[in-house]
Amino acid sequence: MVLSIQAKEEDDVTVRMRAMTCGYLHANAAPFMEGLKGRIALPIPSYLIEHPKGRVLFDTGLHPQLRESPEDRLGGLAKAFEVEYAQGEDIKARLESINVDPGSINFIVNSHLHFDHAGGNEMVPNANLVIQRPEWEAGSEPDSQRKNGFNPRDYDLGHSVILADGEHDIFGDGTLTCIPTYGHTPGHQSLRVRLDGGDVVLTGDACYFKETLETLKLPTFSYDFEMQRESLLRLRKLQDSGARIFYGHDLEFWKNIPQAPLDIS
Repeated sequence: MVLSIQAKEEDDVTVRMRAMTCGYLHANAAPFMEGLKGRIALPIPSYLIEHPKGRVLFDTGLHPQLRESPEDRLGGLAKAFEVEYAQGEDIKARLESINVDPGSINFIVNSHLHFDHAGGNEMVPNANLVIQRPEWEAGSEPDSQRKNGFNPRDYDLGHSVILADGEHDIFGDGTLTCIPTYGHTPGHQSLRVRLDGGDVVLTGDACYFKETLETLKLPTFSYDFEMQRESLLRLRKLQDSGARIFYGHDLEFWKNIPQAPLDIS
């Protein structure tokens, strides 16, 4: 799935954003928001933002190994998820399908280091990795996999790492700004993209669903529930100020997004 958004900044900086769905996860719904029941399908998104100064990916989806041997990649966590991930849905294939060389990506902005957000980092070899300092430090701890669900094979790959301490303006012109939305993990971040039609905020797992933001009902698992609630309130303020919120894994939200080759202007 590819979404295109084009925008022009006040100083004639043109930004283009495209969204790509890199497979789905199916799981018990209950952990993802208080009160949910049954099974749920979770789209796995990645976003390509093209700026005159470089190309940026926000999250990279799943590692291809999950197609054949999820247990080898995820260990015990594999029992919680059914993976729907066809050939051609990994980030490398998605980029190549729109004639973008994965080697030409300048920056990866990982919202956080879980396997469905950083699993494709390996296929984007030349990028600088932009990550919040607390997230990287948590991912560097010897027991990071046990404590936070991180797998260093997803992200400790030799990329140059840019550690952000709070808000981080990637190009220095306000068009792409990392926003700390801690709580789901120690250093989760969202990304504000300034477009012609207004700001878009890519929430990552700070906000799984539209209903999450409306009700403030949290998942049943979190690194810090109070921090996560504060992050939701920050996202609400951004929405109240006119920003469009792109929820992390909301299937109904994705159903309403026009598919490529259609664009959103």
